[in-house]
Amino acid sequence: MERTINIKVKVWRQAGPKAKGHFETYALENISTDSSFLEMLDVLNEKLISERQEPVVFDHDCREGICGMCSLYINGHPHGPDSEITTCQLHMRKFKDGDTITVEPWRSAAFPVIKDLMVDRRAYDKIIQAGGFVSVNTGGVPDANAIPIPKRDADLAMDAASCIGCGACAAACKNGSAMLFVAAKVSQLALLPQGKVEAAARAKAMVAKMDELGFGNCTNTGACAAECPKCVSLSNIARLNREYLCAKMKD
Repeated sequence: MERTINIKVKVWRQAGPKAKGHFETYALENISTDSSFLEMLDVLNEKLISERQEPVVFDHDCREGICGMCSLYINGHPHGPDSEITTCQLHMRKFKDGDTITVEPWRSAAFPVIKDLMVDRRAYDKIIQAGGFVSVNTGGVPDANAIPIPKRDADLAMDAASCIGCGACAAACKNGSAMLFVAAKVSQLALLPQGKVEAAARAKAMVAKMDELGFGNCTNTGACAAECPKCVSLSNIARLNREYLCAKMKD
């Protein structure tokens, strides 16, 4: 039997990047506990539009936990109170009847607010462009077993590659650091033979771009890994530090 709850949603409203933001609280009734968090926001927007009010702007795309665009800070947690999921996979059964749910955008200097709950995350794209790629000419597609790779290395590389670049790590960090993201992108290539050619240049370029874009320093509190929806390991940061120090020593 479907269960419904009545809630209040305290939402951050901000007209634009330079506007002063504030919280607005809205009451919603008979929200199905089987609905997703984004479906609840859809219901809120339908209500606001019917009342001739400005709907809440929030980002989303696939709604399947793959793209990470549904980046919301919910009750003090990136992507909400559940673990190992993105916001689109969060269901209203995680909340109780009468709850007040606080919804904010990512809080990081490198992720400026575009409007309401939507932030500009192009900083991550710029870090990838700085070195998160392999530029060697590989020719045609080789056989899967043409380059022997130890299974442990392949597994670690795949685990690092599971990062979807949602920004939860920077949002969770008290310093707004992007180290876990950069570490994942460096690790997925550093562990494989194809990534060895540009390893030194990659580590230096991506760390330099991260610093240039205004992300904070890592102090190893572990909040990033704890809130990561894809469980990217903190050990990747240690690997990034090794790659970076080796590159600087070669200089």
